[in-house]
Amino acid sequence: MTTGQPEPPTDADLEWCYDAVHGVSRTFSITIDRLEEPMARHICLGYLLCRVADTIEDAGHIPPETQTELLTEYDRVLDPDADRTVSEFMADVEPWLPEERSDDWEVVAQTPRVLGTFESLADEPREIMREPVRELVDGMAMFTDRYATEGGLRLQTVEELEEYCWYAAGTVGTLITGLVARGTSRERADEMRENARSFALLLQLVNIAKDVEDDYHEENNVYLPAEWLAAENVDVEAVTDEAHHGGVTNVIKRVTGRAERYLDDAQRYLEVVPEHHGNRLSAWAIPYLLAVGTLRELRERPEDVVREGDVKVSRAEVFALLQQFEDGVSRSNLAELRKEMAEKPLHH
Repeated sequence: MTTGQPEPPTDADLEWCYDAVHGVSRTFSITIDRLEEPMARHICLGYLLCRVADTIEDAGHIPPETQTELLTEYDRVLDPDADRTVSEFMADVEPWLPEERSDDWEVVAQTPRVLGTFESLADEPREIMREPVRELVDGMAMFTDRYATEGGLRLQTVEELEEYCWYAAGTVGTLITGLVARGTSRERADEMRENARSFALLLQLVNIAKDVEDDYHEENNVYLPAEWLAAENVDVEAVTDEAHHGGVTNVIKRVTGRAERYLDDAQRYLEVVPEHHGNRLSAWAIPYLLAVGTLRELRERPEDVVREGDVKVSRAEVFALLQQFEDGVSRSNLAELRKEMAEKPLHH
């Protein structure tokens, strides 16, 4: 792969990448802040590489066939054995960059900067990261192609929902696990790999359950399984209609229940994750516990997803959780914190 950058990346490029993560993801912003070097830069760059693909896949203004083409080209740029340059990729992306760029689209516009900084990493972490990122990109291209005639994703079954969750989040879990498992025992690494999928699917299913309205209106995607909507007599294209709030709420409850099935395995992942290479338990335990709190809110007020457009824990609870980790949280405290947040807001 040729990055198309005449000069090697600088400290300013890496700092830009850190700032970019803070702009596009509250959850990963918390994670990056908790990590130390070199893990912080590895996770930062891996996440931004994935975010480029995710932004293209979510772009409602780009025709699905073009989304597929762009994602396929992006995969070729990531392939060290391909002849596609990032400059050629950017020439094809340029017409689709919005005039008023969000933080997400600014990351896409700065793809050469992200790739150049990624390619400057040491060989081992870079190659650990490359294949999961490419699997995510390939999976998203497959889904945009699968639903090209629909104008957006319309997932049909719960199995397809979890297949999508694998490409959108499970691949990221593979990337994280590959980085943090280096140098640990085979038994510990194996246990992490066994539970990484559950950790990733938990977080992704929670996002899908709480973001139904935004996913439909902003991205023209419906991730709630059509078979579950049909059981409630809800047409996929009427997923946000007021007349169907009751039926959609029931489907959100089912997705929430599906996510809860992964809580125990995800907790086990955290109980064995090593703290080395700059990795810290808090970087991953905080997103996990925020998911626990969000599941509590979804159980208690699922109708707010369709009435108000979003369900999430309050800023006060986020602050209270962060303060817990400032005071010190060990692996042995995770089960207790999970139980407390599953029952009531942490700051109450």
